[in-house]
Amino acid sequence: MSFVLDASMTVACYFEDERSELTDRVLERLMDPQAFVPVIWRLEVANSLRTALRRNRINRAYRAAIFESLSALPILVDPDTADLAWSSTLDLSDHYDLTIYDAAYLELAARMGIPLASLDSDLRAAARAVDVEVL
Repeated sequence: MSFVLDASMTVACYFEDERSELTDRVLERLMDPQAFVPVIWRLEVANSLRTALRRNRINRAYRAAIFESLSALPILVDPDTADLAWSSTLDLSDHYDLTIYDAAYLELAARMGIPLASLDSDLRAAARAVDVEVL
């Protein structure tokens, strides 16, 4: 089954101290179905890994290996995210007090009718409130 993958879950999959049974299950699911992400996903992941590099949590070689690994996975970028930023995404952001970035993941999962993979507790709660399955 396809699902929406957010940046928090993505990055956690590559840090030993953040990995869990849940992140491992999500990684396994990535091998078979397709994951969908909003257009901001690559920017958020890149920013998180830049921060990790700056804080000496990873080195440049590992960061490059993560990008190579992610590029090989069946992750599809949703082309409609930006068109909905000032409408349904903003409405979700306002209603559930989410950042517009987090609301973009929720909007995509709700629109597609597929589960959301996130570690963000506020985003997970909002997803449940709009009847989006949370992995």
